[in-house]
Amino acid sequence: MKKKSLSFKQWLNKQNVVGTICTLPFTIGFLLFMIVPMFISLYYSFCNYNILSPPVWIGFKNYIKMFTDDPTFFKTIGVTFYFALVSVPLRLIFALIVAMLLVKTTKMTAFYRATYYLPSIIGGSVAVSILWKRMFAIDGVINTLLDYIGLNRNFSWLGNPKTAIWTLILLAIWQFGSSMLIFLSALKQIPSTMYEAARVDGANKWSQFWKITLPLLTPTIFFNLVMQMINGFLAFTQCFIITQGKPMNSTLFYTVYMYQQSFEFYNTGYGAALAWIMLLIIGFITLILFATKKFWVYDEGI
Repeated sequence: MKKKSLSFKQWLNKQNVVGTICTLPFTIGFLLFMIVPMFISLYYSFCNYNILSPPVWIGFKNYIKMFTDDPTFFKTIGVTFYFALVSVPLRLIFALIVAMLLVKTTKMTAFYRATYYLPSIIGGSVAVSILWKRMFAIDGVINTLLDYIGLNRNFSWLGNPKTAIWTLILLAIWQFGSSMLIFLSALKQIPSTMYEAARVDGANKWSQFWKITLPLLTPTIFFNLVMQMINGFLAFTQCFIITQGKPMNSTLFYTVYMYQQSFEFYNTGYGAALAWIMLLIIGFITLILFATKKFWVYDEGI
């Protein structure tokens, strides 16, 4: 039976008008500040553009240069992958441990949760990055503490290619608060009857964690993994403020290199091409995570 299409008067009822008006600011903002700039940057990625002069169409030359004549591009890819693949799992492990410690409600629980969540709010700020840089300076608090216990205090944490990246990784791990709250919420959704039945069967705490807690948390782990992995590849402030990619580009994040090309070296067209490659990389990583989801995520979890 053929369905009758709604007339214009039927569509233009009160609910549709109110809904359209309420969503209009978001729709306009999304189009003006997301979709339109994305298409503009896509056009610029095929141009020789330096902000100061009109763009000149050059086709795929920016992309060809990227893969054939820019060793720094591959260096930044390696640094960014290393940073994300090391910092994200460590952050999630630390967040889960703290969430399990805070799952029991006490008088001080609210204070502890707020305290542990605070780094996620301020951790990405310029002020914290400057403070972190001072902590790991030659005359900073880290070397002072090492000197206090009798170790060499003149070690250059930020000047050594092997340790500089780890100062940024530690800062990323410290910002575990948002993941912790999500884990905490998921832990509270696990029925206590499961643990009671496991204790009756003689299961210890370790067995309960591996057989009950972890399987039921896999959907939450997957969500946190996807979100934090994206954030890891888009990290910017830590590198830009603390190390500026030094020493010898050992901490040069992809986003910082993209910024340098766009606004410091005035290769804005090349910077736009870098941005679109990063979009493809993030999309590919996300696709891999979703493809492997069926092998380790418990579908009936929390």
